Amino acid sequence: MAARLYLFVLFMAGSQLTGAQSVGVCYGMMGNNLPKATEVVELYKSNNITRMRIYDPNQAALQALKSSGIEVLLGVPNSDLQALASSSNANSWVQKNVKSFWPDVKFRYISVGNEVSPNTGATSNLAQFVLPAMRNIHNAISSAGLNDHIKVSTVIDLSLLGNSFPPSQGAFRGDIRGYLDPIIDFLVETKAPLLANIYPYFSYVGNSGELSLKYALFTAPGVVVQDGQKGYRNLFDAMLDALYSAVEKASGAQLQIVVSESGWPSEGGTKTSIDNAKTYSSNLIRHVKGGTPKKLGKAIETYLFAMFDENQKQPELEKHFGLFYPNQKPKYPLSFGGETIGDDSTPKICMFTF
Repeated sequence: MAARLYLFVLFMAGSQLTGAQSVGVCYGMMGNNLPKATEVVELYKSNNITRMRIYDPNQAALQALKSSGIEVLLGVPNSDLQALASSSNANSWVQKNVKSFWPDVKFRYISVGNEVSPNTGATSNLAQFVLPAMRNIHNAISSAGLNDHIKVSTVIDLSLLGNSFPPSQGAFRGDIRGYLDPIIDFLVETKAPLLANIYPYFSYVGNSGELSLKYALFTAPGVVVQDGQKGYRNLFDAMLDALYSAVEKASGAQLQIVVSESGWPSEGGTKTSIDNAKTYSSNLIRHVKGGTPKKLGKAIETYLFAMFDENQKQPELEKHFGLFYPNQKPKYPLSFGGETIGDDSTPKICMFTF
């Protein structure tokens, strides 16, 4: 019986950790009251957060990450895209920000650009540089012998979708296919994932007359959307599967998608509260280990946004996505596979007889 109990405990621990280890946290730095990078890395480690996304090669953060064991999604800022369309600049960038820290820093991905859109917004003039910069960074990584360790991609948002309902009919807008299809071809060729920021919060707020809060927070009691043989109980799955459907239609059927941001603000907007933020984040961590209806059983690598509230972001809503306050106190209890952050209660042990 002891052996059976031991195996059961190991199985339960492993099943909990699988979901947690699929989840990292984004370390944004747009605040004037944030902890030092060394303290931030220690906070990640003490809370069993094993993956981090940073948005630029901040040298203090990279120094602090040395020998931490934390896997890093490193961003190339949009402001650097034009320069990195030059191969010599890309080689210098990789030398300074990657090779100089490897293998002490465990880089996982390099994201070249964030939410660049070719036809709308302030980033439209940068779209022409994204794929050349991706190729140059990839070539520099390959020349350094690191291609098997570090994959090069870019981050999109779901505004590039022309249709997202039902999920099986997800498709990209026709006016961005000339931009995105070659990027998808490149990712398939290099066996790199597509990175996507997915926010059920914003989808819910924009369609609150049609979508329920419970559907957005993973608390719907049953199937909300039936799409053929697939039933959707939460908005996150529906959004991600719509993106998978769009990628398939763009010849990316084998492409993996990594959710590079997802979160729920605790104040500053519609249905923002600490309770809703806690519900969303904790349910997301538990949920991603099981995959979506389209990718059942395949854990979804996901990065929660964000580690801290950032008081220099705009609008007001954007300041309140943090899991922690800048003083490093947790905003609400949350478990990443070890002790629950913000919860000092004694662990409870359940015993079963076989």
